[in-house]
Amino acid sequence: MKKLHSIMSLFVLTIFLGCSSDESSNIDLDGVNAPANVSALTTVTQDNSGKVTFVPKGEGVTQYKINYGDGSPESVYFGAGGTTIHTYKEGVYQSKIIAMGISGKTTEVIQPVVVSFRAPENLKVVITNDISISKKVTVKATADFALFYDVYFGEAGKPEPISANNGESVSYVYKEAGTYTIRVVSKSAAIKTTEYTEQFVAKLVLNPTTSATTPPNRPAGNVISIYSSKYTNVAGTNFYPNWGQSGGYSEFDLNGDKMLNYTNLNYQGIALADNVTVDVSGMDYIHMDVWTADLQKLETSLISKTNGERPVVKDLIANQWTSIDIPISAFTSQTNFKVADIFQLKLVGTPAGKNVFIDNIYFYKNGEALSTAAPTPTKAASDVISMFSDAYSNVPIATWRTDWSAATLEETAVAGNAVKKYSDLNFVGIEPTATIDASAMTHFHVDVWSADFTEFRIKLVDFGANGVYNGGGDDKEHEIKVTAPAKGSWVSLDIPLSDFTGLTTRAHIAQLIYSGNPSGAHTIYIDNVYFHK
Repeated sequence: MKKLHSIMSLFVLTIFLGCSSDESSNIDLDGVNAPANVSALTTVTQDNSGKVTFVPKGEGVTQYKINYGDGSPESVYFGAGGTTIHTYKEGVYQSKIIAMGISGKTTEVIQPVVVSFRAPENLKVVITNDISISKKVTVKATADFALFYDVYFGEAGKPEPISANNGESVSYVYKEAGTYTIRVVSKSAAIKTTEYTEQFVAKLVLNPTTSATTPPNRPAGNVISIYSSKYTNVAGTNFYPNWGQSGGYSEFDLNGDKMLNYTNLNYQGIALADNVTVDVSGMDYIHMDVWTADLQKLETSLISKTNGERPVVKDLIANQWTSIDIPISAFTSQTNFKVADIFQLKLVGTPAGKNVFIDNIYFYKNGEALSTAAPTPTKAASDVISMFSDAYSNVPIATWRTDWSAATLEETAVAGNAVKKYSDLNFVGIEPTATIDASAMTHFHVDVWSADFTEFRIKLVDFGANGVYNGGGDDKEHEIKVTAPAKGSWVSLDIPLSDFTGLTTRAHIAQLIYSGNPSGAHTIYIDNVYFHK
């Protein structure tokens, strides 16, 4: 193992002191990369003193030192987030930023330092709007004899400038589009500075510049498509029925890729042709891709011809496509709602009056179907502490879905065997009524089935003797990752508790957490959850 430099940041030192001698002796730092993206902001006081401040930054850095490039001794190492000050005579210097990571590996970059007692001259400023991110403005300023510059972006409540090295760029995202007074102050070591002011319009990016991700190949029987060039759409759909909505509608063409564009959206209907309904009770999800510059949330309602409508709300991410997959169970789990005769959809924007682009609206089901029960456990009951299994007596469970989870839980059965079904899974917590003493156990077991996951993760949390999370003791989340698990068949995971790295005590198991990928867009079935020896 590599030795670490004797001067380390307090944070890193604390981590190592917190490890037992056995654990720390097994830490292999050779595989840790050297620091990356190392640079430094250099500023100078405007008093003809030549006093320069270095503010270094980088990724994976625990400490820095500076070779000032003027023949003077290098700085001592200082921690990430720190600064160092050096006084120069007038001149141009090639300083060196030396960044060290936790492994002891270093990265060095050259940083020019211009110290001039003349005010900056020939100041040139270029201000541009970002072509893909709304309200993002970038400033680049260059001047002779300058070392750095300050930019005042002119937004209310933002009086402090943002600084950049001479010739480098600095960006800022405004809260609202509009016209702002941008002031650039170019600085050298001289008392006098040089300024530039411009009235500049921060603009919304009004439409996407790239298409949504192309939907996957699916058998025709697994898709009911409303609007998508990938699949065959239900004929005769009206994407702008007269429901008294205030917004506008057009079909936007992005280099041959067509999509729906709703402007000034308050609510919007999508109506199938007269006397046409679709039965989506056999589907697993409704999917749509949504792009917006400023819409925060989109509410989607399925409307039945016989039993009303039910909404589901999803958050959107500005300036990029948001792929939404809503489980059909998120609608049918609402009181007295059936989806056998869907004839309309309704979209509601929050806040109202924003602009949105939508593509690839379709219902789909996964290719495989779960029809077989999980393998029957064979461990003796005396060697098992069971949380969920038809084969054993189970300890009391306070919840199988903690309220901080976005997943939908369905208690169901397969081939007569009870299983837990989680749809729209991001992560979900399971908590026993009382902590579980698994200190005599050697393994954790679970059977899991999914048609669409690409990764599955399990966390065990031992609260420690005090019974309080983050209150002392072994109260961390200890995780196991299963990459590329088999799809469409039961995966039996029998994991040695020793594989949960850092799980040093097992006497107060208070949480079990499942998560996986694609996050928020897949379904898993769970059975036979138990500890055993």
